[in-house]
Amino acid sequence: MASQPFDPLQALQAALSAPTNSKEQADLLTALRESLEAHPSPIPILCTTLIKTVSGAEDSLLRRWVLDLLHFAICRSPLSIEARTQLASQCLEVLTGLLYDPNPATVKVVIQCFGTVYPLVFRMLCTNKHMRYQWDMLSQAKARILDSIDSPHTTLGIKLAAVKFMQKAILVQTKGASDPRLQNKNDPNIAMCPADHPFIPVAALETEGLKLLERVIMMLYMSQNPDILSAILNSWASLVKLRPAFVELVISTLEAWRPTQLAALPAHSIKSVEKAVRILLVHISRLPQAAPFAARIQGALAEQGIRMDRAAAEEKQRREASRKRSSSAIPTPENPDAKRVKLEPEGGSTMPSPASLLAGFDFSSLPANLVTDLIVANIQAFPEPTLVQIVQNYLATRTGAAPPAPTPSTAAQPVAPAAPAASPSPTPTPATAPIPSQSVTPTIPDRPRAEREAATAAAPVRSTTPTEEPPVKEEPVDPLKMDIDDEEIEDPEKVAAEVSQPPDAAAEGEQALDKEMDLTLDLSEFKLPPPKELSTEERDALVKGSLIRIWDGAQDLAPHGYQAEAHGSSPTDLWMLLIVRLVTRVAEPVPPVDAMDEDGDRSNGDTDLSLAAHQDRLRQTLCDYIMDDFPGRVRLATTWMNEEWYNDQIRIGQDHNWRPNYETWLSQLVAMHQTHLDGKDRSFSRFLLDLPSVPADLLNLLREMCVEQDRRQVGFSALREFVVQRPSLRNEAMTMLLELTTHPDKVTRGAAINTVKRWIPGHEPMDGMIREFAIQLLRRLQSRPKAPKPEKQTNGNGTDEHMEDEEDGQLPQEDIIQTPYLPEQLELPAKNEQILQHLELLFVLSTKVPEFLDEIFAAYGGMEETVQKSIQELITPLIRALGSNHGKLLTLLRTFPRGAETLALRVLTIFTEHGRPSSQLVALVKSLMNERELDPRFLIPIITEMDKPDIMRHLPRIVSILNGKPEPKALVRQVFTSVVQAPPQSFGTVSSNLPRVRQSELLSPAELMVLLHESEQEIGLKAAMEAIGICFSMTDIFRSEILGVVMNQLVDHPTLPTLFLRTVIQAVTTYRSLIGFVSTTLLSRLITKKIWTNPALWEGFIRCAKLIAPASFGALLQLPKEQLRELVDKQPSLKSGLREFVTKKTTNKARVAGLLEILGEDDSAGTNATVSPVPTPGTETNGNSRTATPEPS
Repeated sequence: MASQPFDPLQALQAALSAPTNSKEQADLLTALRESLEAHPSPIPILCTTLIKTVSGAEDSLLRRWVLDLLHFAICRSPLSIEARTQLASQCLEVLTGLLYDPNPATVKVVIQCFGTVYPLVFRMLCTNKHMRYQWDMLSQAKARILDSIDSPHTTLGIKLAAVKFMQKAILVQTKGASDPRLQNKNDPNIAMCPADHPFIPVAALETEGLKLLERVIMMLYMSQNPDILSAILNSWASLVKLRPAFVELVISTLEAWRPTQLAALPAHSIKSVEKAVRILLVHISRLPQAAPFAARIQGALAEQGIRMDRAAAEEKQRREASRKRSSSAIPTPENPDAKRVKLEPEGGSTMPSPASLLAGFDFSSLPANLVTDLIVANIQAFPEPTLVQIVQNYLATRTGAAPPAPTPSTAAQPVAPAAPAASPSPTPTPATAPIPSQSVTPTIPDRPRAEREAATAAAPVRSTTPTEEPPVKEEPVDPLKMDIDDEEIEDPEKVAAEVSQPPDAAAEGEQALDKEMDLTLDLSEFKLPPPKELSTEERDALVKGSLIRIWDGAQDLAPHGYQAEAHGSSPTDLWMLLIVRLVTRVAEPVPPVDAMDEDGDRSNGDTDLSLAAHQDRLRQTLCDYIMDDFPGRVRLATTWMNEEWYNDQIRIGQDHNWRPNYETWLSQLVAMHQTHLDGKDRSFSRFLLDLPSVPADLLNLLREMCVEQDRRQVGFSALREFVVQRPSLRNEAMTMLLELTTHPDKVTRGAAINTVKRWIPGHEPMDGMIREFAIQLLRRLQSRPKAPKPEKQTNGNGTDEHMEDEEDGQLPQEDIIQTPYLPEQLELPAKNEQILQHLELLFVLSTKVPEFLDEIFAAYGGMEETVQKSIQELITPLIRALGSNHGKLLTLLRTFPRGAETLALRVLTIFTEHGRPSSQLVALVKSLMNERELDPRFLIPIITEMDKPDIMRHLPRIVSILNGKPEPKALVRQVFTSVVQAPPQSFGTVSSNLPRVRQSELLSPAELMVLLHESEQEIGLKAAMEAIGICFSMTDIFRSEILGVVMNQLVDHPTLPTLFLRTVIQAVTTYRSLIGFVSTTLLSRLITKKIWTNPALWEGFIRCAKLIAPASFGALLQLPKEQLRELVDKQPSLKSGLREFVTKKTTNKARVAGLLEILGEDDSAGTNATVSPVPTPGTETNGNSRTATPEPS
């Protein structure tokens, strides 16, 4: 059923419809579970829906099924880490509540879930700093689980689950790998959490993790429960693997552990724990981080083996004693007729011999060392004469001759019966002889065989009469079928002749042969005189002289016209190979320091140590010889290192305690070469490239060389060759080069970028590695989380499900790449130097692969504002290099994503800041402005290339960017300068960065001012006021006559602009020469337009009249009486001046009376202020004079 997925919702609905806890419901839920295990994608939806029904419900089949499904989804399902993390976060509150459930089975499953929930949620909270509620809930659950370990009311199953959870908490709350490259996203640990996290106390958690580890160790020593001890030991396998810093602590703990607390338990329980300890020690010994502690581990294993053997022997004795005690065969007075055990064999029966008992035993099944020990023990059990007799008997059975008579010295000794010739057992008969309880040291012969025979000649021998000889069956012997012993390879005819000889003749021949052999042995003991003893200095000088002689004289042995490159090796190489192998392969492995001979001295060990020291001196001599001319002898150095590596591999395979020489002398060569390294010498790179193995410290040395100025070229050259020609080192070298592309030093960074960019595009797998690294660097610049918002209040039934789904614009912590030269987190506000470390590689690659520009624009919108500003500055050289006709850039300007508007605007600005925009670019921006709601700043770079109608249509949008800040104000002023034609009598030319357009397409100053007033609603009143103020500040263009033209045009509009009177006030304030025009013409025309019908304009009219009084009195008298009365009521200070003006200027008495009635008597005490005289236009001497009066509001 699981192979064919079906609708899980329908299956769940069917299960819910079935009778509760029935077999039908169980079958449906089982089938649904099988389907979900095969197709787990619907599991998160089902779990988040069903988990709410579990809390507070009674125990049921459905409840148990939901918890088991949740445990599978979080802990064992193939769902992605992100999906499991989200599910754990959503179910956290319910799981925390279930820890208090009265059903122990439920609590056990929940604790098992928390073993995975805790690391997942912790990793999520490290990067999401606004979810404090979840952290508090997680801490509460952790405290509850840890308390259950020591609770006396907790079941064993819950305790085991809690112990496993505590191990997971230790892993989370301790630091993992410090190297960012080695960090594993599947291993959440305290190093992933920033130190300034708002609610996760990093230091306190780390301290708690160490205390939990101490608590586990104490449990290992004090607990009497084998199951808990096994759980602790099994979990430590992952601890030592993921936390190498704790390897020594774990080894020390296991060394000191003894099963003293388990003494009251059965033997099989103790043995189970001992096996768990042994398995853990063996597992640790195979880890590379445990190499320094190999001797301690082996010692602990040996000691434990002795302890286990002793315990097994004691248990065996206990069982035997128990069987004897339980035997009822012993008669008692109560049972006198009990049958006695028969102790003697019945008539005629004999005990089987040892040979017959062992005849069917397969000795090949025994270990070789045991067989050897048995043979040696059997040989030592016999004195020498007995052993000789046994050998002779065996030889006689092999040849068919009668065995020799035993001598008196051997007659009294027990002789093992010889096995028959046809015996199938291949084992010699002496192996079956009884072994004495105390071994007898064999006597080593110190005389020739003839002398020994003569010494025993006087001993009585048995009679050799025919009646005493055993009958010998006369049978023909086929020499080809005879078994010829290794010690008696003789001619078969000679053997037959000797057999047929009388005993005396055979004895005489044997004595003659012994004499001959004794003479030969004497000659073999001849020794050459010992060589002359040389001092250490003389030996070193001899070796060095040999090296020089062989190296210098080898070329003389080469044939005429010999080329080493053509043949693969030169005579020098062959001779050097011989010397190198003599140096590397002569000495035997140095035995352990505690190895002693049988007499208790260390003579052999001292000899081996002396030999090793001598060989090290030979290596040092070879090293010094190479360093005298390293470039010329680099092939010798390469041969030496290859031989050292190969010799180490052979020795380590034979002896795990072998001290490797390869890395030691490679480090020596490299260190000596660094003192006189030439930056242009390529021999060092060739040497490193030909090494059989490159240690990690040598790669780190290359990294350091890349940073130093004098050795930079050598370092980058070596890493480049590793990438191209050493696939096994490609990842390490490529990672190092890529990390150097983020170095803060510009020269080092540039050298690294130039090294890696040669593999873009098309050189795999380097191409893919570079692309991925560059994109990951770009992702690092994306925004940090926003400031935390107030958390939503939730009721006790659930949490806000949308809280976890909010996007914060930041990648998960485990997905952010780290290098040794970049800070762990981006520092804000951003600095250009730091942003360039992230992006310089990407900028350089964009010139070769324009698709990287898409990645830059796509990621730009998610970056912080200061980062965006830095990118706008740093991208300038790249955009200039690509040019305004670059197809990819034009496409991006047309299709840039949302959020990248400022970057696109910067690109457009760079295109136009030193030249006129192309017609293609102008058309592109125009179409963009019509199709998308873009910032009006996009129009500024191309405004000068538009015709007048387009300028007048788009200029209000540009003006609308004014917001009171200096930057927009400077942009608008620049636009005004470029699109407005200066009047003929200008005070000077205006410099502008924007190119000029045709004079016929420029706006006149009056047209611009009128346009600003007409478009005040589109622009906005505040922006329009600021734009008009910019015009007034441009005094060389907007002079008094220009403003007069503007006011004259605006006053004729059917609907006066709201800002018109404000502009008039600002004009007469700036240019006093305009007072006459305003007082005599403008105010009168406003009166005819019934200005008082517009309250805002009427207020401006009153202020303007007061400002230019008494010049405005003539126009004010044209107002209707009601409006005049309203004016003087709002501005009482004008009454006295108007009354005086009416009295002096008006001759119509009736009109004067009416006006005086409106103006009234000057009896107001609060109107003592007089209107300051304003010079009339006829008395002003400078028509362009201005006052420092501030702008009226």
